[in-house]
Order: sequence, then structure tokens, then C-alpha cells
Amino acid sequence: MRITGLETFLVAPRWLFLRVATDEGVVGWGEPVVEGRAETVRAAVHELADYLIGQDPLRIEHHWQVLTKGGFYRGGPVLSSAVAGIDQALWDIAGKTYGVPVHQLLGGAVRERVRVYAWIGGDRPTEVAELARAQTEAGFTAVKMNGSAQLRAIDTPARTQEVLDRVAAVREVLGEERDIAIDFHGRMSTAMSRRLLPLLEPLHPLFVEEPVLPEHSRELRRLADCSSVPLATGERLYSRWDFREVLGSGIAVAQPDVSHAGGISEVRRIAALAELHDVSLAPHCPLGPIALAASLQLAFTTPNFLIQEQSLGIHYNQGHDLLDHLLDPTPFRFTEGHAALPTGPGLGIEIDEAAVRRADAVGHRWRNPVWQHEDGSFAEW
Repeated sequence: MRITGLETFLVAPRWLFLRVATDEGVVGWGEPVVEGRAETVRAAVHELADYLIGQDPLRIEHHWQVLTKGGFYRGGPVLSSAVAGIDQALWDIAGKTYGVPVHQLLGGAVRERVRVYAWIGGDRPTEVAELARAQTEAGFTAVKMNGSAQLRAIDTPARTQEVLDRVAAVREVLGEERDIAIDFHGRMSTAMSRRLLPLLEPLHPLFVEEPVLPEHSRELRRLADCSSVPLATGERLYSRWDFREVLGSGIAVAQPDVSHAGGISEVRRIAALAELHDVSLAPHCPLGPIALAASLQLAFTTPNFLIQEQSLGIHYNQGHDLLDHLLDPTPFRFTEGHAALPTGPGLGIEIDEAAVRRADAVGHRWRNPVWQHEDGSFAEW
């Protein structure tokens, strides 16, 4: 079997899909994208296609090594995301070739179901409480929320209290048997995180995500030492080498993204490294159906897995959602906040190719917002 072609599709709201064809009619799908840089990653995928055309798609590890190292310049979100989508598609082809789900090729499932969480938006305590209540009524046992809007490097007591009030409102709705994850999104300075983390302890977050920007990861040890709140990071780390120092910093949860960090092959290695440090895995995935399907295949085979992000109904997806591009939505029908073990071959989903081609005819140019502080200076989004 040989690879005969790679096609990419810009799919609203902000996704990029990849179709890898073979001369035996087996097709694999992947999701190589950096949100807001879809066209750039698309170009990288087609550069890598020069090597892949004519190759045996089942030599997944060999191709991963060549694609990540063969161009001399290595790493970074664009190359790693391009490779990630290709890697997903090759695992999809392998599963379909052998007639089994990818999780069987990875050694088989270590659990019967996978816990997932739902996102909630809202700016005021009453809004987040109402949204949290809706997600519990939908059966979810965990939600994630943004901790704040933009913050100054050292902000006022009023802004600090706003964060606490919002989280407290959600905790009141969820009670003690459900979980809250709080995303700081790199908006906090080290000083603000040191202030807020101890104050959040009585609300028992499942974890606090990106308490500092990835370029300040050296500060994670100080943050871990100042509070018992579990710390999570990793959506902007792209390889096991990026995670190497972070995993020993005192974090509790690693969050590699299967569409950014080199695909199924590399995230599996990151998970094994994390286990060595007693760190749990909660894969980042606010993306499309292919990325979620690949994440779930990993989740079922990862002993130190904690919980899976998913984007059904997330604010980014207004008017476009994951199920719009599937022939059968069953794999993403969650019961009591859990996903069932995928049984279909490959990634376990059937892409509606006609819908994908219609979406690509329209395309998208999604860009993340650019925020400013009151004085006009740049603020982290």
C-alpha cells in the first residue's frame, strides 16, 4: 500500500482537516491546525507531502522521525501541528487496514469509559452558575471555566474578588461531588497567580490551567510550592522535550494537544514521561471531531489519564459543531459525563466527506482576539 495524495480542508469555525489517500482505497483523516494559523499549517502539510507521496503509510514511526527531523530545522507549533495531523491520519489508515480501533494497536483499553468535561462561558457569577447548572443537567460531572478576563500584572483587590466570586458561584451549583477546572489562560503574572492560588484552595479546583505563560514555566515550582491547588499546563508545548523540565516542576496535570504536539505517537510518549513524574494526563482539545477522536483513542490506553476536554457547544463553535461533519454522531454521545469505548476501525469516526468539501468551499480566516489594557498596552488573551 502506498500514499497517493494529501488534501487539506479549511472547515469553519477554525479547523483544518487532512485527508490522506492510498492506492488501495484506504483513507485516513487527521486534524493538523494551529488556531488562527490554519493557512500556515496547511502550507506546511503540503511541503511535507513531497516526502510522503509514494510511501508505505503503515511505517508510522519512521515517517514521524523523518517529518520531525528531516528538514534540519525542528520544533515549533506549525511543524509539530502539521506532523500531528499526518500522524493521526496514518494511525487511522493503520486501524482501518487491520480492521481494529487505534486503541487496540496501542495495546488495548485500560478503562471502560472516559470522563469528559464541558466548557462554560459567562462573565458574571449568575451567568456562570446558570451555565454550570445546564451542564450538570446534561449529565456532565465536571466543567471548565475561564478564571478571568484580562488582568494587569498586579491587579486590584476587586479584580481578585471577581475571580473568587465566579468560581464560588459554580462550586455552589456543582456541590462537592462534581469538579471545576479553572483556565488562567496565561493571563496571570506569577505575582497574580501567587495571590490567587491560595485563595482558591477552599473551592477545591480539579486543576488550574496555565497559571503562567509557557515562557515563564520556570516559575511553576514556586507556584506549586505556594498552594495545594493542582497545576496544569501543556497546550503550548509541542514535544516531549518541551515537557521535560515542566514535568518535574511540581505540576499535577500535563495537557498536550494531539493536534499540536506531534500527534498520537508523540502524545503517547509524553503521557509515559508524565507517569514517571506522577503527573496525570488531561489532553487539550477545544478543536474538531478528528482531534477529539484521536484524543479519545489515547485516553483509553493511557494509565495516568485524568479527564478529556471536548468542544461540543463551546462558544467558538456557534453555527458549526463537531457533529456537523460526521456520518454517525454516536461516538460523541456522552452518558453521565463519559465517552464510551470506540469500536469502529481507525479513529472510530466516519467523516462526512461531502460536508467537509462544502465547508472548504467557504473556508474561514479565524483569528483570536487581540486584547488591550485600559492604557492601550497589549493584554494576554
